[in-house]
Amino acid sequence: MIIFTYDRTFEGLLTALFDAYARKSFPHALLHEAEPLPLFYDEVHRVITDLGKAERVWKALCRKLPGRNATLLTYCWLSETPEAPMLLLRYMKKVVDSPVPIHTDFADPTILSVTQLGRKVSGERYRILQFMRFQKLADGTYFGIMEPLYDVIPLTIGHFRDRFADQPWIIYDAKRKYGYSYNGTHVDEITFTHASQGALRTGKVDENLLDKNEKLYQALWKNYFDSICIRERLNPVKHKKDMPVRYWKFLTEKNEG
Repeated sequence: MIIFTYDRTFEGLLTALFDAYARKSFPHALLHEAEPLPLFYDEVHRVITDLGKAERVWKALCRKLPGRNATLLTYCWLSETPEAPMLLLRYMKKVVDSPVPIHTDFADPTILSVTQLGRKVSGERYRILQFMRFQKLADGTYFGIMEPLYDVIPLTIGHFRDRFADQPWIIYDAKRKYGYSYNGTHVDEITFTHASQGALRTGKVDENLLDKNEKLYQALWKNYFDSICIRERLNPVKHKKDMPVRYWKFLTEKNEG
């Protein structure tokens, strides 16, 4: 059994594929550097992330994959599922080795699995775009917070930067404890040092930090949400399917506070 260890970055994964071809040996397992090795193995190769190698591999993949399917690789990686790294490594090897495009060969379990996983992440990205609610802070910044199933916040930044280009905002991932701040010109990655802050637990910013009119706007939005609801046509099962309960604490119209 051949084992590759790497730093669990996407660039490290691409470097691992480069090394596999350079060594002419494909790993049976891909582990993080800090993970314990299995009891039995033949060889361990430590992958040293090299941005030059990673870029060469990525360009080769982009030449053989349509743009949408190249993006699918990133989506699959952001799923953070334990099987994603090895699954992607097998997928990329198939793409490189095949003389013809294989991204639609769904009879291949690897191709199908990557496609399905990427679509799940894409769906989660779309739900974050749907359900992100902003609270206006006293300094004029709009603050939005969510706990997505997958690490999709980076995939939403382009949309919010274009949609709200004229106002400062912060989008935060409470589950992974990082986010992005936009000041009107550029976006920076941020993290809060005090994880015990109320908004990170409840989704609600302390009233002392809110703009003086924010509570009024929230009340108006709740009234609008209630007024368009037709009680006789309530379907709780479908409602929870369309608007999963896991988002409710971050939604103004569902927040009782």
